[in-house]
Amino acid sequence: MSKVAIVFWSGTGNTEAMAAAVEAGAKEKGLEVSVFGPGNFSESMVGEFDGIAFGCPAMGAEVLEESEFEPMFAGLESSLSGKRIALFGSYGWGDGQWMRDWEARCEVAGAQLVCESVIANDTPGDEELEACKNLGASLA
Repeated sequence: MSKVAIVFWSGTGNTEAMAAAVEAGAKEKGLEVSVFGPGNFSESMVGEFDGIAFGCPAMGAEVLEESEFEPMFAGLESSLSGKRIALFGSYGWGDGQWMRDWEARCEVAGAQLVCESVIANDTPGDEELEACKNLGASLA
């Protein structure tokens, strides 16, 4: 059985709702799912999972959440080479530039993005939640 991790930070609950849909999609595929906040996940854990979904909303000038998520992600970026990952998150303004920047970082790190990233403007709707379920399933 494949083991996957869902690592996310949520301020208003939007990204948390997306993470729940990712988890549901992964479990429907029979994956063993572990869910973590950024403070509970580190570089040493990357190797324990066959795939990892990272979720974080856009903050400030379209950047990852800076006090918890960004330091955690920066700390494990170098260990993502060859790793199957997927990205998701919500935003309230702009056009999703934070996600394009995040994807570029993952590509530079050598990570394998298994599907198109899912972004939701504010509260995720049915379409975004369905896309999150598919994202979770694609980690199989």
